[in-house]
Amino acid sequence: MHKFISILFVFTSLCAFSQKQPTAEDFQKNLNQEFANPDKSPLTEDDRLKFTALEFFPIDPEFIVEATFTKSKNEKAFEMKTTTERTPLYVKYGEISFTIKGEKFKLNVYQNLELIKRKEFKKHLFLPFSDLTSGNETYIGGRYLDLEIPRGNTVVIDFNKAYNPYCAYNYKYSCPIVPMENDLLTHINAGVKKFHD
Repeated sequence: MHKFISILFVFTSLCAFSQKQPTAEDFQKNLNQEFANPDKSPLTEDDRLKFTALEFFPIDPEFIVEATFTKSKNEKAFEMKTTTERTPLYVKYGEISFTIKGEKFKLNVYQNLELIKRKEFKKHLFLPFSDLTSGNETYIGGRYLDLEIPRGNTVVIDFNKAYNPYCAYNYKYSCPIVPMENDLLTHINAGVKKFHD
């Protein structure tokens, strides 16, 4: 698969949108296996040869939240900025509202209009976000979560499964840049940490 593609095309297989979602422990295990695999790893050859495991925050149930989901109406497709000149088409699919440590937050969720043409990703939602750990404990460009369109008006968000875009590991990749409206003014001490200082 070509290097200059969205992180979603290569990475969402880890979160396979099946009936049974992996636990955070399984997610971390699968992620480490993928990064160690020379056929799948996004790491540079030098980094892969030295790779042992990614660093994660301790799994914390406090960062598993039930969010209220509101579907957007009449949204127009837009070109999402990436770390390269590539501008894939996305559409805002809805908003999720939730509370962490007594504070209320809201994030937008998106659909990649090319990706959803594939049967296995038809229900896929893309949730990019940044927070007060970005650039410190975590990758400066923010992190991603993969969701599935909920059947009702609630959806469970597990920030323990937050992962870095591939461009955090290798400049050859082209990754969506987190929209400004998805910057959280709180510390999400969950999920994968940054790879390099």
